[in-house]
Amino acid sequence: MRFDIFCSLAQTPRPGGGLPGHASLLQEFLDQATVADDLGYGCLWVAESHFSTRTQRGNAEPAVPHWTGEIGLNTDTLQLATRVFARTRRIDVGSAIMNIVACGGPLPAAERVAAALAWHGLDPAESRRLRVGFAGGRFDFINRATGIVPRTGWEAQAWRQVRGAITAEAAEIFVRLLSGEELASTDVTPPGLTPQMFPDRETYDRTALAAGATGDRIPLPPRWTFERTRVLPDFRPDLLRLVGGTHDPALQIHLNGYAPVQLFNLSITAPAAIEATHQRMATAFHPAGGPWQRHYMPRTVFVFLDATPGRTVEERRNGARERAEATLAAYWRAMDGTVDPAKVAGSADNSLVGAPADIAAQIADRFHPQDRVMLWFDFFATDGDAVITAMTDFRNQVVPLLHDLGIPVDIAPADIAPAGAGRAGLAIAATR
Repeated sequence: MRFDIFCSLAQTPRPGGGLPGHASLLQEFLDQATVADDLGYGCLWVAESHFSTRTQRGNAEPAVPHWTGEIGLNTDTLQLATRVFARTRRIDVGSAIMNIVACGGPLPAAERVAAALAWHGLDPAESRRLRVGFAGGRFDFINRATGIVPRTGWEAQAWRQVRGAITAEAAEIFVRLLSGEELASTDVTPPGLTPQMFPDRETYDRTALAAGATGDRIPLPPRWTFERTRVLPDFRPDLLRLVGGTHDPALQIHLNGYAPVQLFNLSITAPAAIEATHQRMATAFHPAGGPWQRHYMPRTVFVFLDATPGRTVEERRNGARERAEATLAAYWRAMDGTVDPAKVAGSADNSLVGAPADIAAQIADRFHPQDRVMLWFDFFATDGDAVITAMTDFRNQVVPLLHDLGIPVDIAPADIAPAGAGRAGLAIAATR
């Protein structure tokens, strides 16, 4: 089993109701990245967003009208990765996810990745990977701000399906360019809508009629029209891992027709869907990537761990549960303005909650021994030190218990102080 760190880099209220400044949150993140590297975690995945959700709340279609602060401060994972790589020695960096539709689309996105990797790989001894999770973006206002809007009335009516087709078009361009192809838009699979993309045949037929299309495909004009091109500069392909943020089986298979594309998943995905994806990818994964491995689909999970010294196991369990429920209630209030007890309870049940032994038992029960798990500690965190303490406690107290349960953990030796010591107590080794 592999363990990574997931960081949202969100601005949320701290105890007392104040919002931390952007600079302080960025500095806290860099401290957390350094500690994650020292602790031996495999990859630091960072959520990526664009433009102010706080300002967008005042517009006609607010994405998160009840969120206080900013939903994400990382607008450029490539610049962030440069900062992290300069301060660390072994940890990978991943985008979770990079929006390849907005901000110019897939062509400039691919060239930015190529440039970042070219600089990163100048040292022949460099082995840390850039894991590029990519998709079409979570919030449509980001795409709208950069010109990705319906072009016709019928596109507006079927915008959910059109957005999916746009994402597929962008993903193919992105993957093929980063695979070293010389590519023109005429080489790209023509975008279009099919009945399978709609909730029922009747809805598809109405859309096709409005679009003036017949049969089982509604053609779409390409979003990106370009003559033959190739991204520069050349880079070391061993330093890149492509990770598609899509649940669409057809797109997963399609992209793997061009290059090895791993998958990004969420903890809330049903177990049956996860297993079906692994079975599908066992035959669909591009042969250049070798056999499909379970850790090629990392999964996020909230972690509410209480290892406070001096507390009993029961006190730790209760403390972790109370913090989980309070945090998740704040999240749901921020996302939709209401607190549904069923949502809070369900989210807590999908999280890792409790004392170290509870967390180890929950991991053993819910995850496959070969999974890659992205541990989410900074979710509505009280401060940066609390995140560092949780990362340290997990590495120092939960991981050994997993070994005791017979679950091998692929994690580098850690330069760590006693559990719960936090950033100030870490004994950073001068050499490895």
